[in-house]
Amino acid sequence: MVMHRAKWWRTVLTIGICVIGVGCVVRAVLSKLQPPVKKETVMVPMRDGVRLATDIYFPEGDGPFPVILLRSPYDRKLGEGIAQDAARRGYVMVIQNTRGRFGSEGENLPFETDGWGRLRDGEDTVEWIARQPWCNGKIGTWGGSALGITQYLLAGTGTKRVTAQNITVGAPSLYHGVVYWGGVFRKAMIEDWLRISAFSPDALKIWTSHPTYDAYWRERDMTTRFRYTNAPAIHIGGWYDIFAQATIDAFVGMQTRGGPGARGKQKLLMGPWTHGVFQEKAGELTFPNAKNPPTTAHDIWRWFDHYLKGVDNGVDREPAVTYYVMGDVTDRSAPGNEWRTADRWPPVNATPTPFYLHPDRSLSTRKPEEGGTLSYTYDPRDPVPTVGGPRLTLPAGAMDQRKIESRSDVLVFTSEPLREPVEVTGRVKVILWASSDAPDTDFAAKLCDVYPDGRSINICEGILRARFREGFSKEKLMQPGTPYRFEIDLWSTSIVFNRGHRIRVHITSSNAPAFDPNPNTGEPFRASERTRPAHNTIYMDAKRPSHILLPVVKGSR
Repeated sequence: MVMHRAKWWRTVLTIGICVIGVGCVVRAVLSKLQPPVKKETVMVPMRDGVRLATDIYFPEGDGPFPVILLRSPYDRKLGEGIAQDAARRGYVMVIQNTRGRFGSEGENLPFETDGWGRLRDGEDTVEWIARQPWCNGKIGTWGGSALGITQYLLAGTGTKRVTAQNITVGAPSLYHGVVYWGGVFRKAMIEDWLRISAFSPDALKIWTSHPTYDAYWRERDMTTRFRYTNAPAIHIGGWYDIFAQATIDAFVGMQTRGGPGARGKQKLLMGPWTHGVFQEKAGELTFPNAKNPPTTAHDIWRWFDHYLKGVDNGVDREPAVTYYVMGDVTDRSAPGNEWRTADRWPPVNATPTPFYLHPDRSLSTRKPEEGGTLSYTYDPRDPVPTVGGPRLTLPAGAMDQRKIESRSDVLVFTSEPLREPVEVTGRVKVILWASSDAPDTDFAAKLCDVYPDGRSINICEGILRARFREGFSKEKLMQPGTPYRFEIDLWSTSIVFNRGHRIRVHITSSNAPAFDPNPNTGEPFRASERTRPAHNTIYMDAKRPSHILLPVVKGSR
């Protein structure tokens, strides 16, 4: 597992700067073979006097020039190749390390001062850039992953200095999109990232000391401030990315509720990708033509040439949404495995269709009548292991789930083989009626595509901590044995389940180490090391019909 995490982390660190595609990376490498451009390193002062280490790459000539800004917690040297390429194209590129990182002064804590609080490092930086004689007033921001998060936090300040943004695999809400999912701490991703990136140990203490969605997180949640955003942006994500839903949420929010400079001027690109975008292989599956979306808006130079240089290259007129519909990768004649475009998200009029769980472990659109229950025991000392999915430092993507489906603490519900293809495009949820003999536990769900050869491939997943069933701002423990309604968010996807395939749903209570196992004690988060087993029961009857809601595209069944 350690070797796997290291391998994945090297990939993630590389795309921290260059997540835009093979062509961009190749150009950046080739630029190193040419004479270096003029570079200057300065310490840019923030409003509290703290100075941030900033590299500036200049084009030839007197200027002024348009500017592209990257604000990063990673080593600035990672962006040197692409920065020289930018300078040769007539842009000033500014690469700044965030507070406490690689020569920047201040506390070494991620994203603490990048938003709209008392300290506003992103806003202070663009104000400083706008005052420089080499800036012509056109400022774009670029980058992915952590660099995408800093862009969203900057957009939430309401700055009018930013002309356009190019955001890849980012998240606008630190609580809902990054650190917690359904109120459950994303253990492997967060602990590994903080440790390998060498952030202060205080960072983990801070984030784990706020398990509810409180004032701390609201100050770092741009989804509450869409009305302040002012710039066109392209949002690039993947169905197996750690920020898949966050990318969609940011696009929809800025597109429909943004300020005048943002509303109606956003683009969304979603591929069958993990955190490393523009790849055909995601886990164990290879998706045809996944590298080549039918849009040029993701090309950073076309994007910024239009918005920063005024070049009429048509990127603003391209469809608002470009997305990949996954399908059976073994059947060339199967529907899906293609790119589509739309003018909005969701892109089609899908019908939320319940597929009900039945006590015989079947899955169908037939609502249970008499019904019954199924129970299992979840022991936090032996949690269900993570297999693929939206991971950062663990192996990610589409993977065969059969290795965990034989466990007694995983309830598996499977449909009959499909007579016709079924397209599912949009947000997926599980409505679960369940009880426990513990005061608190987790409920996790997973949607799978079962191939005729038996492979059970994960499509999307979700998890919910029971104490947050009524909202994430308050905790409410369960009464043992009392059934409750739980709504588990499996985020969004787009896939055609092929004829002869079966649709499958997992219900369990753990997914580790991706998520921090619930100790089932009801104690405050990480208050002690005490654990206990939980005996959990799922209800499937007319009054308590547990089901998965699939956004089925009309005419696909």
